[in-house]
Amino acid sequence: MDRPIGKRIVAAAALTVLFSIPSGSWAQARAGELLEQLGAADSAEAAARIERNIQTEWSKSGSAAMDLLLKRGRDALEVNELPTAIDHLTALTDHAPEFAEGWHVLALAYYGSEMFGPAMDALEHTLALNPQHFGALRGVAAVHEQLGNDALAYDAYTQVLELRPHDEAVTEALERLAGRVQGIET
Repeated sequence: MDRPIGKRIVAAAALTVLFSIPSGSWAQARAGELLEQLGAADSAEAAARIERNIQTEWSKSGSAAMDLLLKRGRDALEVNELPTAIDHLTALTDHAPEFAEGWHVLALAYYGSEMFGPAMDALEHTLALNPQHFGALRGVAAVHEQLGNDALAYDAYTQVLELRPHDEAVTEALERLAGRVQGIET
């Protein structure tokens, strides 16, 4: 049976709207729910499970091609092929500049290459797109600590701990920096 042309146009328009909503937006909404759960996690094990789910959501760009570039960049990072990782991740951020996780992983590649300025730039892009990206905040803290900016590192680690209350490495970093920062601050 043929539907009248008007009904077909309305149905086509509805499908266009439905499929034009980026899946990355849904992933970010889901990540927001998970961040709330992370803050309320009652154990380190529960927090670790929730964090894995958050990272899975943050890794969804909404494009199979961009997800592939992210995977290739991460794979290159895993085997310490930093120039290759930077190439893949730069292509990713060039083609998907609104994808926060692409910037975050690019920052990791730059940091591994001891390119702290570009790493900080990529981290700033990440945080501009996703202010609750605890990995990027942790990266900011690590860069500041590496450069001897103890007070800035301490502040960034404090922000990470607000989002990830069960992060033992961040707690240790705060303890390590506390004496130096207390001597700096009035």
